[in-house]
Amino acid sequence: MTCIQGFICAVPTANRADFIEHAARAAHGFRDHGLVAAVECWGDDVPGGEVTSFPLAVQAGPDETVVFSWYVWPSKTAHDAGMLAAIADPRLGPETNPMPFDGKRVIFGAFEPVLELGEPRKGGYVDGFVVAVPRDKREVFTQFARDCDPVFIEHGASWIIEAWGIDVPEGKLTDFRRAVQAGPDEEVVFSWVQWPDRAARDAGNEKIMNDPRLADKSMPFDGKRLIFGGFVPVVEV
Repeated sequence: MTCIQGFICAVPTANRADFIEHAARAAHGFRDHGLVAAVECWGDDVPGGEVTSFPLAVQAGPDETVVFSWYVWPSKTAHDAGMLAAIADPRLGPETNPMPFDGKRVIFGAFEPVLELGEPRKGGYVDGFVVAVPRDKREVFTQFARDCDPVFIEHGASWIIEAWGIDVPEGKLTDFRRAVQAGPDEEVVFSWVQWPDRAARDAGNEKIMNDPRLADKSMPFDGKRLIFGGFVPVVEV
């Protein structure tokens, strides 16, 4: 099964060009170790929050922008082997390709898709989501997504991935579990919705909010801890 490696980080806004160069070089290097695809998305419409949010998740400062990214591997086994090989690759080390951001605040994890609708396109606009779901409600969540996500496609979305956490490590400063205040009986879900552009996303989300088919859908998770935001792809490999 395909493995999705998800990332969130905070990058000094002034370092946007340096980040794009760094991310592109890294993705091409990882591709030599089995990576299928990589997408790095720059924050465009990323709200703050009092309890949870993307900025809080990575302790973003006022002069930083949140980046939402994913790598696609053929399998979890390929992911594990590729990561080990990448660690030993001098092209990917900090001396050769230094990170133009605080790597200690990067959050990452491995996820397996439980639902995919549509097909990826170059460019476009991405709504990113992270949420904590009770582990015993995986099938309930998947069915919830099967019921709701086609409505997003109907209203203009081009591609949707819902991915369930399979290797989500804890960190000293930041991590996915802290990002959504996941409890010991909850798992992290990493998801995105791709749209043709920002205008299509705004119009589509307005229609979704007013669609009566979703009005009576009960969320199998705590929606108050859901984090979300809009992003623009800046690296696609």
